[in-house]
Amino acid sequence: MKRFIRFSLIFTVLALIATSCLTVEKKIYKFEFTGKNSGKLTIKYVNLMSMADYDAEEGADNSQADFEDLTDNYINGSNIETNYPLATNVTKRLFEENGKLCGEVTMEFNNLEAVRLYQFDKKSPICFSVSNSIDGESYETSNGTLGNSEFMNVVFWKTGTKQLEVTTTVTADDGENLSLLPHYKKWKR
Repeated sequence: MKRFIRFSLIFTVLALIATSCLTVEKKIYKFEFTGKNSGKLTIKYVNLMSMADYDAEEGADNSQADFEDLTDNYINGSNIETNYPLATNVTKRLFEENGKLCGEVTMEFNNLEAVRLYQFDKKSPICFSVSNSIDGESYETSNGTLGNSEFMNVVFWKTGTKQLEVTTTVTADDGENLSLLPHYKKWKR
């Protein structure tokens, strides 16, 4: 009987974890070159949310667990460093902007590969593949040129461009998602 209770408890906890999902409305990438292939990348995460399987009838809300995931694994943990292992001087912060919880990560890089940029040779454009981004993002805007999005979801910039900017959409804020802002306000106190 004790085994069954333990198994049921473990299964319930795993089911709750599996149904929660930390997400963001959009991401804004800003690459600033300070050297030949080196510089600083700033990623702004706009409107951090929980996409938990929210059932209004049952009152299930996993947004607290998602906020804890955000602070434990991203802000205080090493998920960003794991995703960008060649970057250095990584800093992270959370803040409120326009009534939404936002995050910002800055990092320095000594080569294009460290921040997922690519250039075939010195005369070729610098490229960023939106379809190979970490969060399954969709292209929204940039100061570069988007290839044919049907088969080449890649942004190109002319050589010599010193600032590259890309905005991507991850999850639409359709009113179904739960803002993490209230949890941030409690955490900040």
